[in-house]
Amino acid sequence: MYDLIIIGAGPAGLAASIYASRYKLKHLIIGEEVGGQIMKASRIENWPGEESITGMQLTENFRKQVEKLGGEIINIGVDDIEKLEGGFRIVTDDEKVFEAKTIIFALGMKPRKMNLPKEDEFIGKGISYCATCDAMFFKKKDVVIIGGGDSAATAALHLAEFANSVQLLYKNGTKIFEPVWEERMLENGKITLESFENILEIIGESKIEGIAYETQDRQKKELKVQGIFIEIGSTPGAVIAKDLGVETDEHEFIIVKPDQSTNIEGVYAAGDITTASNKLRQIVTAAAEGAIAASSVYKTIKMDKK
Repeated sequence: MYDLIIIGAGPAGLAASIYASRYKLKHLIIGEEVGGQIMKASRIENWPGEESITGMQLTENFRKQVEKLGGEIINIGVDDIEKLEGGFRIVTDDEKVFEAKTIIFALGMKPRKMNLPKEDEFIGKGISYCATCDAMFFKKKDVVIIGGGDSAATAALHLAEFANSVQLLYKNGTKIFEPVWEERMLENGKITLESFENILEIIGESKIEGIAYETQDRQKKELKVQGIFIEIGSTPGAVIAKDLGVETDEHEFIIVKPDQSTNIEGVYAAGDITTASNKLRQIVTAAAEGAIAASSVYKTIKMDKK
């Protein structure tokens, strides 16, 4: 039986592993994608000690440190978790079974959909939620990005390196770009910004040919594009935790105490999925929560041995 199983391999889970190794806890990381959402970041400029770094490189730095310290990562999803006396039974998607005294949920977030007609139909066929992953497929094409936050801005700048043109649409009242990102977009000759009131439809049958939207003064406009990138935020992936009985708030974020513990004994949570860190949800806060959670697990196990 492991001392700890960390479910999720983003910054929170990887930081938890680093601290678990330093505490000499026998542990395992189970996660579908190492790095999680930061793998999709074309450029990160708020990680201490790195003036500018890609999400892929930061992930690789995390992974190397985790493995150098003895942490083991299994790339698979978790299908089921069962409470046992003195621990938990975890079943992965490939039906492997593991047992642990404690769990840290570091499940992160999943891209939020707009739930437009044809949206699901065109996923992977012109609709994307990851500019870093898919920008190369839109060389010399015209694309649109929907979103008003920094993730949309950085996606626009990254896409501008490949695409012929980038139109960024943001819903009225939702533009919250950091000034530095907006300045860079306005300086970029390929990027234009415009607000909208409603997205009306995705145009196209077998492939995306455009998008129709309504302006604030109720005028209908159409853009001829071959790609649509949706950057409107994320939702917590807390389903497996809720199935275990972990309490969440009204927005599905896991409720944690200052030590990152949940309402279930032996279960902790860290990262974007929690209500901690004043809900800032940055890489630095996710890593900090992972460290706190691992420290709390160590204290719990150490006290149980006394």
